[in-house]
Amino acid sequence: DILTSCLRTCTSSIYTSTYTQITKEFECSRLVATIGLSLFIMGLGIGPMLLSPLSEFYGRRPIYLVSFTMFFVWIIPSAVAKNIQTMLIARFFDGISGSAFLSVAGGTVGDMFNREQLQFPMLIYTASPFVGPSIGPLFGGFINQYTTWRWTFYMLLIWSAGNLAAIALLVPETYHPVLLRDKAVRKRQETGDERWRAPMEKTNKSIPRTIAFSLLRPFQLLLLEPMVTNLCLFSAILLGILYLFFGAFPLVFQGNHGFTLSQTGLSFLGIFVGMVLGAATDPFWHKNYVRLIQQREEATGEVGGSEPEYRLPPAIAGAVLVPIGLFLFAWTTYASVHWIVPIIGSAVFGMGMSVQRRWGEGGMGAHAGRTCMYVVQTSLTVLERRTLLVFSGIFTFLVDAYPLYAASSLAANSFARSSFGGTY
Repeated sequence: DILTSCLRTCTSSIYTSTYTQITKEFECSRLVATIGLSLFIMGLGIGPMLLSPLSEFYGRRPIYLVSFTMFFVWIIPSAVAKNIQTMLIARFFDGISGSAFLSVAGGTVGDMFNREQLQFPMLIYTASPFVGPSIGPLFGGFINQYTTWRWTFYMLLIWSAGNLAAIALLVPETYHPVLLRDKAVRKRQETGDERWRAPMEKTNKSIPRTIAFSLLRPFQLLLLEPMVTNLCLFSAILLGILYLFFGAFPLVFQGNHGFTLSQTGLSFLGIFVGMVLGAATDPFWHKNYVRLIQQREEATGEVGGSEPEYRLPPAIAGAVLVPIGLFLFAWTTYASVHWIVPIIGSAVFGMGMSVQRRWGEGGMGAHAGRTCMYVVQTSLTVLERRTLLVFSGIFTFLVDAYPLYAASSLAANSFARSSFGGTY
C-alpha cells in the first residue's frame, strides 16, 4: 500500500517536469499542458466516490487488482501520445484508476489494526501519499534533463508493473465482512448446510443503491458536520498550496538561482526531509495521547476510554508550523538570499502538513468521526514536515471519530482536497 500510494502521487507531480518538452513537441501552451496535472488530481478525487462503496461488496483486494491494472494500462497512452488531447484524456482516467489506494487503503489500515495500534500505521499511510509528490520532480528532473519526456512514463510503467505483481502475490483480503462471507461459503460447501450465512449475505443492499448513497454521504458530511467541513477545507487548502510549489520552485530556483532542471528537482528534497522529521515526532505524540487517556481514566474511572479530540494536538502543532514555513519561503525567494533558506521554509511547511493529517483522524464523536474519515479519504497530497503533522492528525481523527463511515469520510476529504489541488 505504501509503495503504491507513493507511485500514485508521484505520477501526479512528475508530470510537471515534462512541461518544457511536451509544449514544444505538441505545440501547446504551458497552461494547456498544466491541465494534465489538474485532470489527474481531479480523477483522484472522483474515483474514491465509486471505489470505496464497491469495496464494501467485493472486498479490498479485487478493487486493488482491477484499479491498479487500469492504472497501468492508462499510463501507456501517456507514454506514446502524439498530441496533447491524448495526454489529457489518459491523465484523467489514470487519476481515477489510481485513486483506490488513496481511499480504500485507509480502510485496509483500519481493518488490520485496532484503535490502540492505529497511530503509527496511520502515520505511515498518511505520509506515503505525501512522499510521492516530493520525489516526483526529483526523478523527473533528471529524466527530462538527460533524455526525452517519454522516459518519464516508461519509468512509471516499470514501477507500476512491479507493484502490480506485488499486489497480486502478496496483498490478502482484509475486509472483515468479506472474510466472514468467504468463510460461510466454505462452510456451506464442506457441510452442505445452507444455514451458514455471513451478516453481509443477510442484507438486501443493492450495489446501485449503495453507490448512489455513498455518492451522497460525503457531501452530507461536508455540509452537515462542521468539524468535517473545517478539517476538509483546511486540508484542501494545504494540498492546493502544495501544488503551487510545483510552479513556484522553477521560478525561484531556476529563475533566481540558475538551477538546472535536475537541480530544481533536488530542491524538493527539503519537503521530503520535512515529512520525515514530522513522522519522527510520532513517539512524542503517542506519549501525549497515552497521557490524555490516563487522565480521562482517573477522572471518570472508565478504563480504556478515549476521545477523538485526543488525536488533534499534532494537528494544532502543524497548524502553527505551516504558516511559519510559508512565511519563511515567501520572504526568502530573492536572488540575494542563499537558496538553502527557502528550501528550509518548504521543509517546515511539509512537517506541519504531516502532523495535522495524521492526528486529524482520531477524534470527535462517533458520528462526526465517521464523517471526517469519509472526507479525509478523498484527499491527496501534502508538502512539508509541518504539513505532514497537520494531515496525520486530521486523518487519525476522522478514522477514530467515524469508524463505521471511515471510507466515506476519507472519500469526502479526498474529493475536497483534489478539487482544490486541481484548481490551484
